[in-house]
Amino acid sequence: MAETIFRNAITFLNDIGLYDVVLPFLLVFTLVFAILEKTKLLGIGELEGEKVTKKNLNAMTAFICAFLVIASTQLVGVINEIVANVVLLLILSVCFMLLVGSFHGEGEFTLKDFPGWIKMMMTIMFIGIAAIFLNAMGWLETLIGLLYMMDVEWVSSLVFLLLVAGMVGLIIREPKTKKKDKD
Repeated sequence: MAETIFRNAITFLNDIGLYDVVLPFLLVFTLVFAILEKTKLLGIGELEGEKVTKKNLNAMTAFICAFLVIASTQLVGVINEIVANVVLLLILSVCFMLLVGSFHGEGEFTLKDFPGWIKMMMTIMFIGIAAIFLNAMGWLETLIGLLYMMDVEWVSSLVFLLLVAGMVGLIIREPKTKKKDKD
């Protein structure tokens, strides 16, 4: 690559550990602190007659958790990979919404009239994030390897068990009662 001032600045930030230490520390600290503040897990105190969270305990707990995370290079690597891929997934979803909005026509585009689309997009995002986590941990490769090693007997046994479980579920489920409209 061509040497530029900006490239040198990025390399310098990488050399001092901004991407491997500082940013993962800030991310973990912020998330843990926000969760502790929201859940009030460590309790609440009273300050000038108002109930407030114990920020000092929340901050110290978040600080310790963040330091424990950055002490493990494997965890930092997983965090870096997950964040990069989740941002890519977010960019893809925004591009999809831009495409849908461009074909929508005039007026504001909302999905309120299409609840099925919202559920489908949430399901796709959940599957994408689950795949990102599995890939970052190295488990996705193992699962794909298991799929390639399947033989016909194993798959047919699994399909049979799923069919039996489905039939049992249909048989033992409670029938739905219909509500009558009162006039």
